[in-house]
Amino acid sequence: MTVWDRPEPPTRPVPLDRDRIVAAAIALADEGGLEAVSVRKVAARLNAGPMRLYGYISTKEELFDLMVDEVQAEILPEEQPGDWREALRTLAHRTRHAALRHEWLADLLGGRPTLGPNGLAVAESTLAALDGLADIDTVMRAVETVSAYYNGAIRREIANLRAERATGLSKRDWQRASGPHITRMLATGRFPALSKAVHDGTEVDAETSFTTGLDWILDAVATRLARPPA
Repeated sequence: MTVWDRPEPPTRPVPLDRDRIVAAAIALADEGGLEAVSVRKVAARLNAGPMRLYGYISTKEELFDLMVDEVQAEILPEEQPGDWREALRTLAHRTRHAALRHEWLADLLGGRPTLGPNGLAVAESTLAALDGLADIDTVMRAVETVSAYYNGAIRREIANLRAERATGLSKRDWQRASGPHITRMLATGRFPALSKAVHDGTEVDAETSFTTGLDWILDAVATRLARPPA
């Protein structure tokens, strides 16, 4: 039985329900990451005893599932885009924006899908956008390919943001600090391709990089969808 199927205990003197528990857990995670979330800390924020929470959740993993499903409500578009590319593009950008609001989400992206109502609604919306364009196996691989791209790109972006906070160095500061070492290494001639990228490549911001890569992935998916059935 999943956490969504299990009935909640009756109300006691301190009002408590899964919505309040999840909201408190998300607030803690927004402030200090997933490591700041524990049953004890959530209970303390709600002025309730830790044992009371186990009437609503069995494990911390269940709590994480509930948290992810709550954020999935932010990802679900209000209206279904008519074009499949726009639908997948919207999903990717809304996932990125949700992760920038809730950085802990990046740590949970790409795992097992949550079975909550919002997660299922996102999955339904995604698959519905591609319905009828190809056989279901091709549609599933297309969705997996796109999600693998944006989950990875989001995790990398969040990792960079965390590194900036941990070191106190912006990307530009880090580049200046590491510049002498990189210059010496490139001068050896052992890394010609990397040298060309460093000296001739155009630097873009995270959003531009994300959007460009996403469009390339969608172009590849469109090519596959256009192929006649084997």
